Amino acid sequence: MNPGWVYIVTNKPQGVLYVGVTSDLEGRIWEHRNHIYRGFTDSYNCTRLVWYEDYDEIVDAIAREKQVKHWKREWKIKAIEEMNPEWEDLFETIMW
Repeated sequence: MNPGWVYIVTNKPQGVLYVGVTSDLEGRIWEHRNHIYRGFTDSYNCTRLVWYEDYDEIVDAIAREKQVKHWKREWKIKAIEEMNPEWEDLFETIMW
């Protein structure tokens, strides 16, 4: 089994949204928070994990990421608010 996660990070509640996929959610969010790589999330300070879904197989997570990236902003906000109505940073809840 090769698990995967689709996730959304932001810079603040209702702020810039970034959709990503990873096989190591804790490690990837740590990288966002510590600005390890230059790019979109670094430029917009998207360090707050506000939504995620887990999958048994990374290939399923990759397919889902492609879907979520094409969602309208309102759909992404709705998904976030269903899981995380206060837009809290979920990073601490996923650390293991």
